[in-house]
Amino acid sequence: MNIVAIDEIKLIGLALKNKTTNANGQSHIDCENLWHEFDKNKYVAAIPNKQSDEIFGVYYNYDGDSRKPFGYFIGCKVSSYANIPDGLQSLTIPAGNYHKIFAKGKMPDCMVNAWKQVWSTDIARSYQIDFEVYDERSRDWNSAEVDIYLSIK
Repeated sequence: MNIVAIDEIKLIGLALKNKTTNANGQSHIDCENLWHEFDKNKYVAAIPNKQSDEIFGVYYNYDGDSRKPFGYFIGCKVSSYANIPDGLQSLTIPAGNYHKIFAKGKMPDCMVNAWKQVWSTDIARSYQIDFEVYDERSRDWNSAEVDIYLSIK
């Protein structure tokens, strides 16, 4: 297993207004729409106190396991929550141990396949917060690399 210790991460970004679900592909639609809004409104440039150009996709506020509703958030790592722009929110990824997996290939197929793999494994997930990190390795959508961190028990 690839277990890594993560320090607390503060994020500022954009959250879905309502929870989504994996049923009938709804989360794919909702999360894709949120990404379009995040890009269209150039929120990366508006986020103050950024520590890097990485973008985090965060699954949180689970009502149970992956078959139950959950929240989704897109944001950047920041040094503080000072001066959050109107329309954006804050979210904290708690320090802890996370199971790290790796997605590689053409987007978004590599992400879909990575999550299908997660759902079919016996990783002892806690369903607290799971997140994806998009950095310079994920910019080429024909050959992307994305790290995925799963909260574990």
